[in-house]
Amino acid sequence: EYEISCEEKSNYTKIKTVKVLGKNYDLAVNYKKIAVPSLEFVSNKIQVTLPVKFKNIENADLVNILMEKMYKKIAEKEIERAMEKTRLLLGYAPEDYEVKKMANNIMAHFSSEEQKISINYNIAKYDRNVIDYIVLHEFCHMKYKIHTKNFWKIIAKYMPSYERYENILKGLSY
Repeated sequence: EYEISCEEKSNYTKIKTVKVLGKNYDLAVNYKKIAVPSLEFVSNKIQVTLPVKFKNIENADLVNILMEKMYKKIAEKEIERAMEKTRLLLGYAPEDYEVKKMANNIMAHFSSEEQKISINYNIAKYDRNVIDYIVLHEFCHMKYKIHTKNFWKIIAKYMPSYERYENILKGLSY
């Protein structure tokens, strides 16, 4: 469902509100005489600019593709930051990690066989504290495969307010 703003003269169409790093942004579409679609942050909105030729067709799929690319790029940067921070904190790290699309309710997974953490790029919807928590959680699975008392002791030692992030992530797997 589309909602036209007062800024009609700029061909601005608000589609919905989306989360990026824990903050809400209006997702807006604008049409211009351009060849390639683009996406940028403009104050409190994410501005998607599409070629004029797309104006009279359903563009939800194209906007979703652009949003997925944006989430992946943000996630790659944020996860790299969180991985380094956690490596320095704990003094160890996995052999490798990857940022990829995963089933909707899976945010992250540690594979003990590969010594690799896989993280869903939708993590970019959450604020940095939640991202740091998910990464710490996966690092702790390197020492403890299941959620034992010692597992939670390590989490609590490095992130005493971890329960706040657990509550935000209820219903998700990581």
